[in-house]
Amino acid sequence: MPDEQFDTALTLTPRVDRYAQVMVRCNQYSVPTRFIGHRLRVKLSASAVTVYDRSTVVARHQRAIGKGAKVLDLDHYLEILHRKPGALPGATALAQARAAKAFTATHDAFWAAARKAHGDAGGTRTLVEVLLLHRHLERADVLAGISAALSVGSTSPDVVALEARKAAERRGAASGPDGFDRDGRVVILAEHRPALLDDERPLPSVHKYDTLLLRAETS
Repeated sequence: MPDEQFDTALTLTPRVDRYAQVMVRCNQYSVPTRFIGHRLRVKLSASAVTVYDRSTVVARHQRAIGKGAKVLDLDHYLEILHRKPGALPGATALAQARAAKAFTATHDAFWAAARKAHGDAGGTRTLVEVLLLHRHLERADVLAGISAALSVGSTSPDVVALEARKAAERRGAASGPDGFDRDGRVVILAEHRPALLDDERPLPSVHKYDTLLLRAETS
């Protein structure tokens, strides 16, 4: 058997339409709205649709069965929904996020509280700001942050972000990453330095860099 796997995926280059979707074999798949009007590279396998901007993956979807389906990721539309919050309640992307359990009862509770505090438009924008946290924080941590914020009567995205980071720190301490003991105690690295062997290697020479500087000055 060959060492290298043969890529059996079909490569296509569809143009992104005004709804931030690409047509792939009679089905439509969402991409981030910043790519509207662009041509992107799509790799279509038996089970997945992967969309690239050059070498960067910008969207991944499970391949739809049949024809005429729309497979949408709510995250791809958040920037537009922040500008047009009235479009969120009836959005197909929201319905699909609910069906996939990506948009949970916790999100709904926050949305309801935010609309009560800030009105429909302001509350929806607040929700969108919280949904954007999912891009750089773990899902479980964001949900924990939402719950913590609601428990103190807050609908501030900043409070959610702060509580989400606290949840991440607690989870990290429990799992024992670098810098923590298995029992959650912080390891002070300075306390271990006396036990380390002296580094007897000679200091590196920077003479060659001085030569480069001299060449630059004379050129």
